[in-house]
Amino acid sequence: MQINIKTSEKNQDVVRKITSKLPNGLKENATARLAFGYSLQTGKKFTQADFNLYDSKGKEYKDHILFDAKYRDFYIALICQYYGLYKTDDNIPKYIKLHIDHGLELLDNIFQDNFNYTLFDFLVEYIEKGILHLDELTVSLDAVKNNQQHIEKSYYADPIRIEVGKKIDTGEPIILQINNTKLYNNCHIAVAGNSGTGKTQFALEFLSQIFEQSNGHVNFIYLDFKGLKQDDVKEMQPFFNATKTDFIDVPQTPFPVNPLTFIDNVNEVNKNMGIDKFVDIVCKYSNLGIKQKGKLRDATTEAFIEQKGGTYPTMKQINEHLQAITGDKKDSLTEIIDELSRYKIFIDDPKNQSNFFNKNLYLSLSGDLSNSVRFTSLFLIINYIYNTFMNMDNTPNEDNTKALRYVILIDEAHVIFKEKKYQDILEKMLREIRSKGVAVVLLSQGIEEYNQSDFDFSTMCEIAFLLDIKDKNQKVMEKFLGLSGKNSTTIARSMESIKKGQAISNIKEFDTAKLFRVNQFWERKI
Repeated sequence: MQINIKTSEKNQDVVRKITSKLPNGLKENATARLAFGYSLQTGKKFTQADFNLYDSKGKEYKDHILFDAKYRDFYIALICQYYGLYKTDDNIPKYIKLHIDHGLELLDNIFQDNFNYTLFDFLVEYIEKGILHLDELTVSLDAVKNNQQHIEKSYYADPIRIEVGKKIDTGEPIILQINNTKLYNNCHIAVAGNSGTGKTQFALEFLSQIFEQSNGHVNFIYLDFKGLKQDDVKEMQPFFNATKTDFIDVPQTPFPVNPLTFIDNVNEVNKNMGIDKFVDIVCKYSNLGIKQKGKLRDATTEAFIEQKGGTYPTMKQINEHLQAITGDKKDSLTEIIDELSRYKIFIDDPKNQSNFFNKNLYLSLSGDLSNSVRFTSLFLIINYIYNTFMNMDNTPNEDNTKALRYVILIDEAHVIFKEKKYQDILEKMLREIRSKGVAVVLLSQGIEEYNQSDFDFSTMCEIAFLLDIKDKNQKVMEKFLGLSGKNSTTIARSMESIKKGQAISNIKEFDTAKLFRVNQFWERKI
């Protein structure tokens, strides 16, 4: 079996651009291998109906050039394992071509909006995950196309300068140029600090400034997994008032979206892919089995079938169909879907759904809800946000300034890092959503959680702020901040004398790892 392929005509130029970023001596076949491996790593799976997805008018790769004899069997084995094929299957070359074209598109998307982003940046950021877990992949976490969702979100194209703190000795302000692509490849931020160190107040001040600096064009959502108590709500009221933020106290107030509306309810292929993704999220984050997954897929499909005029079913309707399928037999699946429906986590009538991306929201998930329902709700919301933005155009990058649309802040992020299944969709979002002008801010009590065995989340957040923490492991602190050993002494000295309301950082506008006083929202005169 010969594997002779041609990329699409569009990707011929992409091959040249990516190859120019490779070290001297590496040729265009290395670019093809890189694209192939990266496509597999994302979890994207094609069907035979996709074989004509790309034309064959671009760069030609002959069999002996593409993978060379030494590694050929290895690459074929990857495709065979991924699709469950035998090594002589005639479709192997077709799948290889699909993944090379797909990978080239993804690589082009990464590099085109990050002019200072190098191949070595890419390798540091992505290679750690590798392709070790291909056998665990089920439904792809890729965004699904939705041609019926016409949601727009404005962006702010001018430089945004955030005062993150002040110098301890002089009181001189320290300004972060968050969307300056000459300084930073992405706008994602990691913040770590014990309770009571000023971490939350720093985050509130950051959100307030970015909203004000952008004249209200950059909105945000604050995802609070642990939930706010009544006394906390009163203390937060000045922030809500100053930023015109709507407080959503689930389940007292339902989240203003139907999580199923990320699905294209007209195009059958897109609809089925969307249903599969919805079912996969519910089952993955609720620890449900294969049989339960099949029942939920049947119930969801039937709920969509009975809808007329392009309308969407509700969680209540899915619950009714599920009960009809399962009868009197109750299990973890029926309990979770019943709880999602009974507590009205999401709005009942999708017609009342508004474009919440043009507002500021604080989402509080009550601690009285079961962990399964809280996790499932949280990731259905994260998926909706991710999928919606991935169906929008990229924001422009002009004069070293990346236009921003939105900020997603996730509090208690260490809870999400506990298990790999919780990490996957967050990792996917961090990688891809930055091109859409979205910044992700992660708040955590510690730093160990950012450095997972199969993926280092701290490398995805180029900007890091470290307040006082319990475990001051030198190597872990260096890794969290993305700093080398030459900064060890400065980090150690700063963390030994750090006080409440102080932090060290890796931002380029201030001395690396030197202490400074972080701005706090409560200090504002309102």
